[in-house]
Order: sequence, then C-alpha cells, then structure tokens
Amino acid sequence: MMSGCGSYSFSNASIGQDIKTFQVNYFQNNSPNVQPGIDRDFTLKLQDLLLNQTSLDLVTNNGDLLYEGEIVEYYTAPITATSESTAAQNRLTVGVNVRFYDTKAPDNDFEQRFSFYYDYPGTTQLIGSNLDSALDEIFERITQDIFNKSLAKW
Repeated sequence: MMSGCGSYSFSNASIGQDIKTFQVNYFQNNSPNVQPGIDRDFTLKLQDLLLNQTSLDLVTNNGDLLYEGEIVEYYTAPITATSESTAAQNRLTVGVNVRFYDTKAPDNDFEQRFSFYYDYPGTTQLIGSNLDSALDEIFERITQDIFNKSLAKW
C-alpha cells in the first residue's frame, strides 16, 4: 500500500493526486480539405490513449483536465518527383490545434498546434485500408505528443 501527498507517476505521467477525471471535447475538422470521419477518429484516439496510459476517468463535463481543439490541417503533397515530373513519393500531413486546461493547476494550461505526416509511394492511392493505416500512424504520434506535453511535461 502506498500513501503520500503530491503527485504520482503512471506511464511517465505526472498527475496531481487531486486530479481524478479528464474530458475530451469533440475535435471538429476545420481544415480546408475535409476528410469525413477523421474528427471522430481523432477524438476517440485521444480518449483511448488517456484511458490506457492513466488511471483517470473519462467524463463528459466538468473534467479536472480538459482537452479541446480542432483539426486545422489535412493535405497531401508530393515530396519527391520522378524524371517524368510525376510524384515518386507523397506526404499526408495532419495538424491539430489543442487547448488543454488543468482546473487544479491553471499554470499547466496551454494552446499548441501538433502535426505529423505519413509518407507513401506516388503510385499508391491513399484510400480504404491504406488511408486508415496512415491516419492511425499520424494520430498515434499526435496523441502521444499531446499526452507528453500535458501530462509528461516534455
């Protein structure tokens, strides 16, 4: 049995003992190029990461920690070309603006943009399972970066 005061660490998180709950508001897709469903998928991915890496409870309102924001960037661009001036490799980039509020320690609040990318061959169409895999990789990195910034203090 462990007791004490201060904060505890779980999966590199530094969470005050008075923090019991977190809330993740729906992340709207406000990017110029709307990809249906990524707003829901990103919101769920962030909730799942926080549930799996902390012992905090997910609530729908009045959370001790609040995550909110919007997807602000979603685009594909060529990054290398062939001798025939076609794309040899493309990059899908997703950017998310996040506002984090710690109701117990407002000095921890921040607003920051997080982004990551996925590179793929120019001959590949990024649809179906290819798109799902790309977004999984991107969202895994972005949500981990958000976790690190908000709870691991990296």
